[in-house]
Amino acid sequence: MPSLTELKALFGISSFRTSQENIISDVISRRNCLVIMPTGMGKSLCYQIPALKMKGLTIVISPLIALMQDQVVRLRQLGIDAGFINSSLSKHDRLQSYENLKLGKYKMIYVSPERFRKEDFLEAIRDRNISLLAIDEAHCISQWGHDFRPDYTKIAEFRKILRWPTTIALTATATAEIQKDIIRQIGLNEDEINVYNEGICRPNLYLDVQTFVDEPSKAEAILELLGEKKESTIVYFNLIQNLEKFSEKLDIQKISHKIYHGQLPPDQRRKIQNRFLKSDDTILLATNAFGMGVDKPNIRTVIHAELPSSLESYYQEIGRAGRDGESSDCHVFYNQDDLTVLMDFIEWQNPDEVFIARVYQMMEQLGEKLSSLTYEELQSKVVHKNRGDHRLQTVLNLFDRHGVTSGDLEKNSLTLENKLPDALCSKEGLDLKKKTSLKRLYQMLLYLKSEKCRREFVYTYFDAEFPGCGNCDICKNATGSDFTHTLP
Repeated sequence: MPSLTELKALFGISSFRTSQENIISDVISRRNCLVIMPTGMGKSLCYQIPALKMKGLTIVISPLIALMQDQVVRLRQLGIDAGFINSSLSKHDRLQSYENLKLGKYKMIYVSPERFRKEDFLEAIRDRNISLLAIDEAHCISQWGHDFRPDYTKIAEFRKILRWPTTIALTATATAEIQKDIIRQIGLNEDEINVYNEGICRPNLYLDVQTFVDEPSKAEAILELLGEKKESTIVYFNLIQNLEKFSEKLDIQKISHKIYHGQLPPDQRRKIQNRFLKSDDTILLATNAFGMGVDKPNIRTVIHAELPSSLESYYQEIGRAGRDGESSDCHVFYNQDDLTVLMDFIEWQNPDEVFIARVYQMMEQLGEKLSSLTYEELQSKVVHKNRGDHRLQTVLNLFDRHGVTSGDLEKNSLTLENKLPDALCSKEGLDLKKKTSLKRLYQMLLYLKSEKCRREFVYTYFDAEFPGCGNCDICKNATGSDFTHTLP
């Protein structure tokens, strides 16, 4: 079994940061941990090093295919027997991975939580000794987390299937409420898990907010800023159509850039991401489909061209800047139209129990004809004339995640499998989820309009100890200097 010194050398680190060593020691000693640690501070080492010190298999639950692949590529480059199983694999490769699991291969295997629905996967790990379960991006566990996915709420069931392995959950952002919900969803009491809250301190990030009376003046200001940029920059948009319109403006100005969003083919998205990671001066226009797990140290600027939906999303996204510790700028450009779009998003993302039941009943009536319909044809049957109503897409996602349906509408294979679960019939539960989204958006607006230190506002929101500012627009503008408080 390799020593910690040998493992540090393997991963190319001379010393541990903050509480890394204590977390690693706890996990090796089979103590459960919840880790809240700023982006870029080395959360993955907190489970990867213990995985190599413990005898059995480590299963890592991860939310994104790209995130799994990036981690596995790096581990294999270090000579570590790691793998992933997700929908990007061909049937042949997936079956081979299952066989490898049965034969005792892999020290670490990365999967999405939905993989636990698959009998082939459960059979493959049935006789394996699972020493560690790691849950990356653990805010997804909580129903109040900003990337909520229903299968993440089944972690307690997964732990039972795996015969109660040591568990570590990791995230960059979690309010006190979300921390408690994560622990509950894992199936632990608060005295059964050690919580390491490293705060959200990123003193090298300059936080800036600018408001505009209309869209043209906002676009002009962003264009002017990008015309000055010669280093890696991400510009985030909420709507693909707005991203593409802004791309046209950059083309007219002859400002080189790339675009990334969820409607691009997977191969194209991978190529764009890889080019951005290797470049030192690319401007990337992206939706929030880009970013989670992207480890590029020298992103100098993150611009939100439209209002983020929550402080959680905002802080995750600006956390991609300045991972090398060098000064980086984070701008929010806002006008009133952004709020209207996000209010529509909240309506689309929170269909009520009546609409959910209507979609289910329509699918029941269609029977075998369901698999032959296009999305537009099904949409016309449940929302009638309003094609701008995107609630159907949310319902289809919910049905898939709750196991109500299987297959895919686009591939003409969608079928009903089960009755509606209580969670999708509860008016009280659905209303509470919508109110939570509205509350988070309201907090984002308060941040924009705050007249006190922006960094202090963020720390207060995340229940983190405020170490002092020195890098937000309010503090700088108040004194005309770079610092109003002294960081320790």
